[in-house]
Amino acid sequence: MKAKYSLVALLFASQLLFAQTGIVARHPANPQGKDFTMEDVTISRNVYPLNNFARWDDDNSIRVFSDGAWKKMDPATGVTSEFEAEALPDGFLKEACNITKNPQKNTFAYTVGKSLFIYSGGQVPVAESENEDITYGQSVSRNEFGINGGIFWSPSGSKLAFYRKDESRVTNFPLLDIKTRTGELKNIKYPMNGMESEGISLGIYDTKSQNTVYCSVTDFGYDRYLTNISWSPDDKYIFIQVLDRTQSHCKLNMYRASDGSFVRTILTEDNDRYTEPLDPIWFVKGAYSFIYRTDNRDGYRNLYLCDTLGNVRRLTSVDADVKYAGNNGKSVWYTSAEVSPVEQHLFRVELRLGKGAKAVSGAKISKPVRLTTQEGWHSISFNNEYSEYIDSYSSFNVPRVVNLCKADGKLVRNILTAEDPLKDYRTGEAMLGTVKSADGKYDNWYRLFLPADFDASKKYPVVLYVYGGPHSQMVTGAWLGNVRMWEMLMAQKGYIVYVQDNRGTENRGSEFEKATHDQLGQCEMADQMVGINMLKSLPFVDSTRIGVHGWSYGGYMTISLMTNFPQTFKVGVAGGPVIDWKWYEVMYGERYMDTEALNPKGFKKVSLINKAADLKGKLLICQGAIDNTVVWEHSLSFVQECIEENVQLDYFPYPCSEHNVAGRWRVHLMDKVTEYFDEHL
Repeated sequence: MKAKYSLVALLFASQLLFAQTGIVARHPANPQGKDFTMEDVTISRNVYPLNNFARWDDDNSIRVFSDGAWKKMDPATGVTSEFEAEALPDGFLKEACNITKNPQKNTFAYTVGKSLFIYSGGQVPVAESENEDITYGQSVSRNEFGINGGIFWSPSGSKLAFYRKDESRVTNFPLLDIKTRTGELKNIKYPMNGMESEGISLGIYDTKSQNTVYCSVTDFGYDRYLTNISWSPDDKYIFIQVLDRTQSHCKLNMYRASDGSFVRTILTEDNDRYTEPLDPIWFVKGAYSFIYRTDNRDGYRNLYLCDTLGNVRRLTSVDADVKYAGNNGKSVWYTSAEVSPVEQHLFRVELRLGKGAKAVSGAKISKPVRLTTQEGWHSISFNNEYSEYIDSYSSFNVPRVVNLCKADGKLVRNILTAEDPLKDYRTGEAMLGTVKSADGKYDNWYRLFLPADFDASKKYPVVLYVYGGPHSQMVTGAWLGNVRMWEMLMAQKGYIVYVQDNRGTENRGSEFEKATHDQLGQCEMADQMVGINMLKSLPFVDSTRIGVHGWSYGGYMTISLMTNFPQTFKVGVAGGPVIDWKWYEVMYGERYMDTEALNPKGFKKVSLINKAADLKGKLLICQGAIDNTVVWEHSLSFVQECIEENVQLDYFPYPCSEHNVAGRWRVHLMDKVTEYFDEHL
């Protein structure tokens, strides 16, 4: 008789996986302990590593969240004291949103409804909305292109830049509000692929004269994008990355803050697929040279040293994506994926600018120095003076470490070392590894969880959790591969759980990310099937019981996999799925698919409406009925097509949820998902 928890069996299973692919990290099973509840894995923090969310305050003290409250830590001594949050001034409107503090004064900019105000001893209107189609001071372009706000103070605080959004040409989409006595339709502005979009302009308000001017942006027409707003250090100029609607052409333009007039185009980016600016420019401290990030010049998101006359020089020369972390005029810090695409580490280069017109061309740039040595994923936050940084990291077997370090990487003190929050839970072995992409060019990373009571002589069902879309990296070298705790619950219940990244996801360079252009879902599915076929080859995998679950783009992938590979996937649960890209928003959809007029074959090929007749397995679709991201037209249209084709499926709406089902409702959702697999897989 074979022991259920036999070490030999576990080693045998691991060896089989080793034979198929490269496993780089493993976390041992704990066959004893308590079971997860759905509350544990959906709304509780108890099963995640302790994190004190340490961050710098303006006075270079550290704010830490400890024992349920924010505390203030002296970085020199490590001593904590009570933290008193800065109170808003008396008389501040409760309706205020998007509150943004002036960097130099006790003054705030904020929005009320669709209008923009400043509070400085009293409320001062900056821009008041003319009608329901006009919005001031709020985010635009549906938060694409790195946009996450609409208010931009100048360094001195004397000027305020802000977005003006005109949605008068954008069509309405009705959302059903069931909370009124007879129900009510509430319209939202939703710019669909190929249809009219919003018009964006940038205003500049002078706090002294109380006058407003608008930047004279004449490139690309009404529906171009204005992204990554940046100020010069002296408040004299404002910089805008102006992107045409096709997203193939981008200009970094310079405008005078005094009157909004155009000065010059500093540099341009052009790409047959798309350019996607994501970052503002960062000026070198004490200089007029700046740092710029793009993946359009050398194939990876690297940093470039530039000046306002158009001189450009590569600052980071690595075949890996990097992110800017800060500079003090002499050193530039950045994080990089060059050690591994599933690890993020801090590096520093020394910088000495040239003189005058040769500031860029004559600059001295040292070789990079790696400052973080512990394996894993490091998140870095510098103080205002760039003399110290907080390093919060984890690795596959290290739950969480937070350290305070000098700017040269030397440890000052440990702020937190978290315990394993799963030490008292029953868990199976976890693995981090790679499989080849379908084209054989890349290693795709995965995380895998074996059942808690794993016995290599038995066969187990598999649940693939998938996202797979742009701007995602599901698998990292962080704790347990960046685990979602529902995966642990499913493994505890007896499933093998598999999560894998594919081409089209981020942090792997331009070619890897843009491989999906004009045909979303195709190479993503091919890559996912490499991983699934690897699993199917293992003797302890029941290849007749494979399920798939994902949300949003993952919902699109779920239905795509079920209809393109019906012989493989028996059960699927798709949440908030995109069904046809002609119904998705302009900004995201046109970047990756162009328009139906320009790419008719691509739209037809990837549409799931055309795949309804191919659905063979058991499929459950869940969606928030007031989803304002993937509107209800998607999933309901797929249901109707299944009716037309006499294909059965299951559907469960969340009447009062938007794109994500949150809070206590999420417990219900994940119970529904889990029960569906338990019943049908």
